Amino acid sequence: MHTITENTDVLVIGGGTAGTVAAIQAARAGVRTTLIEAEGQLGGTMTTGGVSCPGYFFAWERQIIAGIGWELVKTTKDLDGDPMPDFAHPPMVNDGFTPETGRPSHYVPFNRHLYAVIAEEAALQAGVLLHYHEIAVEAKARETGWIVTCIGKGIKREIRTRELIDCTGDAEVVGMLGFAREKSENRQPGTLQFWLTGYETSQLDLPAIEARYQQALQGGMLQPGDYAGVNDKQFSTFLHAHGRNAQHIFHADSTTSATQTAANIAGRASLLRLLRFTRTLPGCEQTSISWMCADTAIRESYRILGETCITLDDYRSGRVFTDAVCWTLFFIDMHTESGGHKEFLPRGVVPTVPLSALVPRGSQRLLVAGRCLSSDRMANSALRVQPSCMAMGQAAGAAAALGVQLGTASRDVPLPALRALLREHQALVPES
Repeated sequence: MHTITENTDVLVIGGGTAGTVAAIQAARAGVRTTLIEAEGQLGGTMTTGGVSCPGYFFAWERQIIAGIGWELVKTTKDLDGDPMPDFAHPPMVNDGFTPETGRPSHYVPFNRHLYAVIAEEAALQAGVLLHYHEIAVEAKARETGWIVTCIGKGIKREIRTRELIDCTGDAEVVGMLGFAREKSENRQPGTLQFWLTGYETSQLDLPAIEARYQQALQGGMLQPGDYAGVNDKQFSTFLHAHGRNAQHIFHADSTTSATQTAANIAGRASLLRLLRFTRTLPGCEQTSISWMCADTAIRESYRILGETCITLDDYRSGRVFTDAVCWTLFFIDMHTESGGHKEFLPRGVVPTVPLSALVPRGSQRLLVAGRCLSSDRMANSALRVQPSCMAMGQAAGAAAALGVQLGTASRDVPLPALRALLREHQALVPES
């Protein structure tokens, strides 16, 4: 196996929702930046995972998340000739959990294939050194930073870096380095994204189909979780959505190759049950799979124990932390085996993310960004969404770059300088 030694200023592990933005921000700030990604493209859950409809960039009538993530989404939409939603008029959605409450803004669906290309172009133009199909297998401290060993097919890479950003989603590098992280036994289920075609819902006898669905569930042809709306939505909703984002894979876990393999197998077995059942329905005999993602997407795994933990009370109250680096907004969205729990925040409440929630407790020159930030489970169910992860990634990339340039640890960079750099790159930053 060929061994390569590299030196960089900022090393980002994981080129998903947060990591892509973190790397672009660090490189645009003028420091050498390297990005390691296990898959063959950028974007993570938004591309490889198939969840290409991020929300929310707006809180009711005002934008709260902009910057590099918004730039990539907007560039994708513009090049695809796809208009943006009307953010001046938030949708009033009759949600089954809180029918009196409207969602605060629109999701922004986009072409996930084009997003991957746009994100790669932006990274390369910024000067990010990309290494696809590689994973970090060892990390250790050195006097002025870290040494991270990565492997890929036919290659072993030893990277010396001053700042390290863990955007793996599972806090993998944090765990390698021995810093504390936690994982709940009762994790949120995962979902395999797919799309079914070959039928026309307007021509179906939906009440009859619902009766058949209940029979299939009771008779074992389908299993609980095959359609995640079992307790609050009819099967016609599944058909109208062509199956997309409608499945729950219980106990799904991305923290090892073995657990991700198990989640993938369970997701595809569930899809086969759904396909075979749907083809028995009158009018759905020609149903087929139009597309399917390679992996079951995971909602929850490890969270770091950071210098600050964002609690549910912090989130509900819209707490503006003294070291806040970005806004965040979604509803409390806890998926469970019995369906789930949704809780919308009151109008006008917009929470924040502090830099200290991205710092593993007791660490130096080490940050995380994405769903593994320091937070309790209920707060994390809202914080994990894509625009918020993009904003965290930009904050982490900016802090790491400043740490290099100022000769200090990223956790200790002056907040006015960090916020000024973020604003220079069009991020929207709270004032404490």
